[in-house]
Amino acid sequence: MPAPSSPERRLAKDSVGLAHIVFFVVAAAAPLTAVVGASPAAFAFGNGSGVPGAFVLAGLLYLLFSVGFTAMSRHVGGAGAFYTYITHGIGKPAGVGGAFMALVTYSAVQIAIYGLFGFFMANAIAPLGLVLPWWAFAFAALVVVLVCGQRNIAFSGAILGVCMIAEIAILLVLDLAIVFSGGGPEGISFSSFAPSSVFAPGLGVALVFVIGSFIGFEATAIFGEEAEDPEKSIPRATYVAVLLITLFYAFSTWAIVQFYGPGKVQAAAAASLDSFYFTAANSVLGPWSSQVMNVLLITSLFACILSFHNTLNRYFFALGREGLAARALGKVHARHGSPYAAGLLQSLIAAVVLGLFVIFGADPYTVVFSWMAALAGIGILLVQVLVSVAIIMFFRKTPNSYSAWTTIIAPTLALLGLIGSLVLVSSNLSLLSGSESPIVKAFPYAMVLVGILGALFAIRVKRSKPALYASLGKVFE
Repeated sequence: MPAPSSPERRLAKDSVGLAHIVFFVVAAAAPLTAVVGASPAAFAFGNGSGVPGAFVLAGLLYLLFSVGFTAMSRHVGGAGAFYTYITHGIGKPAGVGGAFMALVTYSAVQIAIYGLFGFFMANAIAPLGLVLPWWAFAFAALVVVLVCGQRNIAFSGAILGVCMIAEIAILLVLDLAIVFSGGGPEGISFSSFAPSSVFAPGLGVALVFVIGSFIGFEATAIFGEEAEDPEKSIPRATYVAVLLITLFYAFSTWAIVQFYGPGKVQAAAAASLDSFYFTAANSVLGPWSSQVMNVLLITSLFACILSFHNTLNRYFFALGREGLAARALGKVHARHGSPYAAGLLQSLIAAVVLGLFVIFGADPYTVVFSWMAALAGIGILLVQVLVSVAIIMFFRKTPNSYSAWTTIIAPTLALLGLIGSLVLVSSNLSLLSGSESPIVKAFPYAMVLVGILGALFAIRVKRSKPALYASLGKVFE
């Protein structure tokens, strides 16, 4: 059995630069999907014209989180990302519990997007005479994503970059067209960022959708082992990605408020959730724009799946390399330096879960996407809460030259904000998932149970394989 430090247990070093990492993070956030798909619900059920301000609040929360997160990345790195952080900060049982929750979370995101991809593809292709069920397109996407994930990480980064630039471009064209046309019936105003609009009734509901739009930004740290000059590129990529996502979402949602008018945007969104942005595009740019947006929405979904596929691969890889899962998962491709074995396993898991949804006749949008997105929202916030605690604990016991702002104040503020967000998401799960099912209501308890099972597994490893337990969370140089 090869030692953990052997070449076949190391990912391809210096494979990605800052731009590639940013592409992965922003592609995972799926800008077009988040803006066109998620923000109309935030407008309709949340704080109305204050949604742009809610995106700014969420961005500030994750910038606070990034202060300690990026500082710790200079001390702790590797493909395990959150798992490694929690292990070094809180302890190995908590780290393994966090890893289990992260695996379920990102698997849920991937399944959700596969369902949405199949749904939109089936609807887009049907008018051309090719009528196929949604799952046919979902499984086809799964195969293509698997093949892409087997290649060097830069290959996926290039694909994600093209998709990201295209989807951002069409939204920016729409946004700028609205602004330069003078807005809608109420003209141009910045009332969306006024405290009276942002903190209006419904802010909690809006944050449910807004927070979910940031899922995936930990991809900056998860590629630390493959990054060029990780001590600089990872922190820079994290701040660039969070700022880009925040500014883009805030600007795009502010622009659509100008089109409908602050006083009418909430009613307009409630009346046409699915065509909210397409109506504006047809009016301002012409019918061609909505057709382009439909196509780019599909490529946006594909890019999102590919990004999370690569993230999941590296979680499985980290667990396999450390011996917490089958050692074979810790192998890398001889030519591409990619975690190909981990990619095969997690693609198989995704195929099985999708197959179960198909067997039980689940609707791709109202069940596959909505339920899995709700589960992922709970999971990511729980893991981020653990990471915030880990950051504080890590710097309390690790000599460093950082200020109190970096090691205590910012991480504590982020922790409080994430706990508040977790409470809001948990209390609004029915709205987020569109279901009153007892299964959905049990998601928070299920995710906590997953974390507890992970911690118990680590304790079992400590008793049965003390040498393996002692090596958990190792930083690979």
